[in-house]
Amino acid sequence: MSEDRFTAIVVGAGPAGSTAALLLAREGHEVLLIERGAAPGSKNMFGGRMYAHALNRVMPGFWEEAPVERPVAREIITFLAGERSTSVVCQDMEWVKPPVHSFTLLRAEFDAWLAAKAEEAGAMLVCNICVDDVLKENGRVVGIRAGEDEMFADVVIAADGVNSVLAQKAGLAKMFAPQQVAAGVKQVIELAPEAIDQRFQLENGNGAAQLFVGDCSGGMQGGGFLYTNRGSLSLGLVVNAGDLQKSRVRLPDLMENFKNNPAVAPLIEGGTVVEYSAHLIPEAGLGMMPQLSGDGILVAGDAAGLVLNLGYVVRGMDFAVASGEAAARAVMNAKALGDFSAAGLAHYRKLLSESFVLRDLEAYKRAPEFMETRRLFETYPDLVTSFASRLFAVDGAPPVHLYTKIFDHVRRNRVSLSSLAADGWKGIAWL
Repeated sequence: MSEDRFTAIVVGAGPAGSTAALLLAREGHEVLLIERGAAPGSKNMFGGRMYAHALNRVMPGFWEEAPVERPVAREIITFLAGERSTSVVCQDMEWVKPPVHSFTLLRAEFDAWLAAKAEEAGAMLVCNICVDDVLKENGRVVGIRAGEDEMFADVVIAADGVNSVLAQKAGLAKMFAPQQVAAGVKQVIELAPEAIDQRFQLENGNGAAQLFVGDCSGGMQGGGFLYTNRGSLSLGLVVNAGDLQKSRVRLPDLMENFKNNPAVAPLIEGGTVVEYSAHLIPEAGLGMMPQLSGDGILVAGDAAGLVLNLGYVVRGMDFAVASGEAAARAVMNAKALGDFSAAGLAHYRKLLSESFVLRDLEAYKRAPEFMETRRLFETYPDLVTSFASRLFAVDGAPPVHLYTKIFDHVRRNRVSLSSLAADGWKGIAWL
């Protein structure tokens, strides 16, 4: 490796790292972008959906050349309980008009493209490098160590994922608790585009995003997801790691049960599994956020815990891109001041506060607490699906008014009105 000193060494060529490298290289700074995998995206796994606004700010109209799959026109939330299921569907064609609201993606292709854009701008991309530690001088981070190689920079940007070795080595983060993360598993199932369009009622290359709650997670905190790609489906489960650890249930077994559910099996019928991956996902929001900056180091993306799960919306990539942009601009500011101390890099948090990143995480700071409510994953899916089944059943019995059916159904399912009201209030107030 070169012994030259870089303005920034960015560790992790995901959306956060590549965005930071791109913006710094655009301004003529010497940037080294390091990726542990054989290629950017080869080790990255996420559900498969990106909200476009953050990257559109950095690269207006990026979807014209980026390897995106489908713009999302249909949102579906499905409650599962045994052989019953109830879905809420929303379709809005405004979402697929420029500027497009969101896209489904395959990370192996998208991350490689974004890293290549950083390379085109002048960043040096090096893959198959595992960073072991940070280098320090007088308490300040001055570079990284990878095996026997030492590389130096004014700033190190740690974008190395949820279990950030660099943030921990620099003393900015502690090892997370199992309850603060979720274990995610995903299969990419190859399926003809025509079959996808027909099964999800799509046309003109548009896509759908479907979230599942209930039996799919075995009553544990978590849920399922399905995203439509051009010629495949991304199907997966996310389950709280703490709950999974206590239950001793195997995630692969949950995944097979999920695939065989009557609400899922027809959607993937005839498809071929071409990819299988697993990953840890930060879920505690502000509750697991590390110190974002220190002397000579910044933390971005999943490494900073920048993921928001509201149950009906799950966001990560837009936070990652925005944090990469903020990190780059903070480095530029520090370079102009000639101050790469913690104080000189504190501009990073200010930029995150002025953007949607910390604003949204602060607004929904109690969401992780609400998502720990077991009734959301055990009681309420059964309540919703059984009530819908009863609502639409016609069996010749005497008529009962709707409000009577609701209260009688709640009583029969042994859900106290006080619990229902309390959970409803928390959901409205916290989400």
